[in-house]
Amino acid sequence: MPNFFRALTIAAAVLTLLPGCSPGEPERALTYSQQAREGTVPVYRFAVHPLHSPHKLLQTYQPLIDYLNAHLINAHLEVEASKDYGAFEAKVSASEPAFLLPNPVQTLLARQKGYEVVAMAGDASDFKGIFIVRKDSGIRQPQDLKGKTVSYPSPTALAAAIMPQYYLHQQGIDVQRDVKNAYVGSQESSILNAYLGTSAAAATWPPPWRMFQKDNPAEAAQMMQIWETPPLINNSVMAHASVPLPVRQQVKALLLGLKKVPEGVAILEHLETAAFYPADNQSYDVVQQYLQTFEQTVRPVQLQLH
Repeated sequence: MPNFFRALTIAAAVLTLLPGCSPGEPERALTYSQQAREGTVPVYRFAVHPLHSPHKLLQTYQPLIDYLNAHLINAHLEVEASKDYGAFEAKVSASEPAFLLPNPVQTLLARQKGYEVVAMAGDASDFKGIFIVRKDSGIRQPQDLKGKTVSYPSPTALAAAIMPQYYLHQQGIDVQRDVKNAYVGSQESSILNAYLGTSAAAATWPPPWRMFQKDNPAEAAQMMQIWETPPLINNSVMAHASVPLPVRQQVKALLLGLKKVPEGVAILEHLETAAFYPADNQSYDVVQQYLQTFEQTVRPVQLQLH
């Protein structure tokens, strides 16, 4: 009986996340953030793309923001989540948050909107697409997916949609015709759809899968990673040009120094991130080249420009 109620809880989580299936609908009044206390110190929004559901994302990133706030001079950050990828991209397009943690595709959009890369979040070798299936699904090779549904967080998720679809293309699968693509709003929702059998396979990337295994060991034990793509480049951290240079420099230095202090190492483990590394706008030119090949051979990539 406990397993039955656990399944109901997971099903409810999927239903909660399913509104993300419409990435074209921008977020307007609804926001998710950890508000700063009132005071005279300038407050800067730090928006993270939908790596997790809004509640989970706030729980995951608040320790990092608390650490930064404890060391920043004349600046205070508040972490902000978004209900889906389209909502996050609308904020980027409007240049609303001061700081961003976008995926590499969204980094290209943000470069056009006045944001500059200050760091790369995690090892490049960890940025790869993976496919998760139920062990009893019967899926063993890409051809087994024909006529079936594959779940992804968003059509603009690089590691969790674009790279997996390019992998399927290279395996002889026409992702526009041979499979049904379900864009379900977040990494957890993609994995949960495969667990519940709503999709035959879930596309995601290593950090959310590792976190799912920790948080849901019983469910994860019924699933397995079956394929993975080659790596590319990891998510960026960006600051808008309107943020005072001393604040940008402080945030960059604190992020790059996390791996050197015990408290920072604990925060990195909590984030499922090895470290933050030096990077700049030009570091992400490789993504532009990758997208050009993808769009020529697989499908268009449509960022939510507003």
